[in-house]
Amino acid sequence: MANIQSTSAVPASGGGRSSAAKRGKLALLWREIVKSKYLYLLALPGIVFFLIFKYIPMFGIVIAFQNYSPIGGIMNSPWVGFQHFERFFSNPDFLLLFRNTMGISLMNLIFFFPLPIIVSLFLNELRSEMYKKSLQTIVYMPHFMSWVIISGLTFLLFATGEGLFNKVLTAIGAERVDVLSNPDMFWIMLTIQSIWKEAGWGTIIFLAAIAGVDPQLYEAARMDGAGRLRQIWHVTLPAIRSVIVVMLILRLGHIMDVGFEQILLMYNGAVSEVAEVFDTYVYRVGVQQAQFSYSTAAGLFKSVVGLTLVVIANKLAKKFGEEGVY
Repeated sequence: MANIQSTSAVPASGGGRSSAAKRGKLALLWREIVKSKYLYLLALPGIVFFLIFKYIPMFGIVIAFQNYSPIGGIMNSPWVGFQHFERFFSNPDFLLLFRNTMGISLMNLIFFFPLPIIVSLFLNELRSEMYKKSLQTIVYMPHFMSWVIISGLTFLLFATGEGLFNKVLTAIGAERVDVLSNPDMFWIMLTIQSIWKEAGWGTIIFLAAIAGVDPQLYEAARMDGAGRLRQIWHVTLPAIRSVIVVMLILRLGHIMDVGFEQILLMYNGAVSEVAEVFDTYVYRVGVQQAQFSYSTAAGLFKSVVGLTLVVIANKLAKKFGEEGVY
């Protein structure tokens, strides 16, 4: 009996130690929060924003597995499993949507992603602070323009009849070029718009990373006879490599997002074969035709692809010695 009692007392003692350890960890966590209360207070608006607009709406993805009815709501709509996904993948438009989305994304990845890095390197080489800050302001400005304004400027420049580009061609005796209705030029036009609007704004992170490079590394490189280009190649780029890798991983997470507003504004019947992407398809089917469950399934597919690419890219980055995102 004594053995039984002593044996049964051990779990109780272990449970008590476990509870005490948990209370100790909670107390330690609370002390850390109190100690850094102003930092947590500063982060609170961002945390609340993500909770309300990012995490709580994620509950709505369940309608991708339902025949959602606004009258019945999420709780009373019938479940249909993967029926909407099967319909989406068997749709003849799926391959067209996938081709257009990936084509535009790859063009942005190849031509747009490296440009902020290059612009940051050139801005960092400017010795005049006034000239440097003025140039930074100029390249930042297009970011604050809406896609409506940029699309309007594009139409004013490249309209077949009264566009400035075609007027110049006519003045020099060349034939007019129909840029806006040419399917072969649509992806190029979107990429140029994205570069002009966002390349300058994208330099902020890379300039901040370059500012953190130890100046002694540049001094050592100069003593070894390295010129400006050699310093960029052997000092600056290796120093910001981890930032470039992280930004690339995050960019891959948005590879299925190609800019709904931009494409919708530039869309016309002549370029529909190359302009229809997942974003516009979800809008047309989900909003205009009120097929909420079907469009949610299409949107969920985009998110899964983005998440998968982030996980794979992050593992590859760690395999090659980089820190990655997490």
